[in-house]
Amino acid sequence: MRYFTLIFSILLVFSCSSAPKTSHGAPLDVKRKSSTVKKSALKNGQIEFPSKDDLPITADLYHKEGNKDFILLCHQAGFSRGEYINTAPKLLEMGFDCLAIDQRAGRKANDIYNETFKAAVARQMNVRYTDAVQDIEAAINKAYELNNNQPIILVGSSYSAALALYLGNTDKVKAIAAFSPGEYIRGFEIGQAAKALKKPVFVTCAKKEITAVEQLLIPMAKENLIFYKPSEKGIHGSRALWDSTEGHEGYWTAFREWVVDVKG
Repeated sequence: MRYFTLIFSILLVFSCSSAPKTSHGAPLDVKRKSSTVKKSALKNGQIEFPSKDDLPITADLYHKEGNKDFILLCHQAGFSRGEYINTAPKLLEMGFDCLAIDQRAGRKANDIYNETFKAAVARQMNVRYTDAVQDIEAAINKAYELNNNQPIILVGSSYSAALALYLGNTDKVKAIAAFSPGEYIRGFEIGQAAKALKKPVFVTCAKKEITAVEQLLIPMAKENLIFYKPSEKGIHGSRALWDSTEGHEGYWTAFREWVVDVKG
């Protein structure tokens, strides 16, 4: 009897040690299905989720209890989620939860390194604009999920502004803000893709970019389009909203009016 008791104890210990574990060491219920994320359960901080090719995307989540809407923030070339480190808190106070992502086509902004870029380089993956398409697509899906499966507002800057117009024709996106969009991506006809958009669109740019952006917007239906043309010098991309940018007050006034109107 003592022999059989010993054998049973060894088997029990082995079965427990081989069970899947969480990061805290507790057994993981592998049968449990994922469920919709409740906004009340969201917490501020850095999160990670997979792109369509399983590359880990790093993002900053900004959440405030009681907020009723959600904005996905995509950065410009050479930058990171740090592009929105001062913009997102202002949007948060206006009633919008935000998800600022690192796309693989970027490097650093405001001393915040692009972790998605670093992961892609470590895996010897391409980091071109076209490779970042799947990052933004995955982020749209993630933001939609975090917003309790309700449509979100998509914000892009420079090349990601172009991709926002290109990818925004989905029921998961209810409105698009594009800061300095352009035909930056070979093989992508951004203006023609945007022609199909039937939702609110906000566009702006630096003063010197106005003519080029006007040409891009020609195919688009004008009834849903707001194009803010700065009277001051301004700047390329969503840096237009930075306090250091000449004319940032005008950008903020126009963008705030539009986004609050979209919020309803």
